[in-house]
Amino acid sequence: MKTMTFLVATILIIVIITSSIETTMADDNSSFCDEKCAVRCSKAGRQDRCLKYCGICCDKCHCVPSGTYGNKDECPCYRDMKNSKGEPKCP
Repeated sequence: MKTMTFLVATILIIVIITSSIETTMADDNSSFCDEKCAVRCSKAGRQDRCLKYCGICCDKCHCVPSGTYGNKDECPCYRDMKNSKGEPKCP
C-alpha cells in the first residue's frame, strides 16, 4: 500500500512540474511574439488585425521578419503561410 501511495504521489508531482514548465515556455513565446509583432505592426493601418495575424504566424513559425514591411525572406515559414484564398496570411 505504501508503494502504491508513493507511486501516485510521484506521478502527481511529475505532472505538476511538467505543466508548469510548459506554461512558462508558452508565456516566453507569447512575450517574444507580442514584442516582435508590436514592431512589425507599428505602422499598420489596421493594427488589431495585423497583431492578430502576426501573432498566429509567430506562434506557428517562432519568428517574425524584422521591420514593418517586407524582409519575409528572413522567415520562410512566415513568408509561405497562406490564407484560404491562397494569399499571404502573415503581415
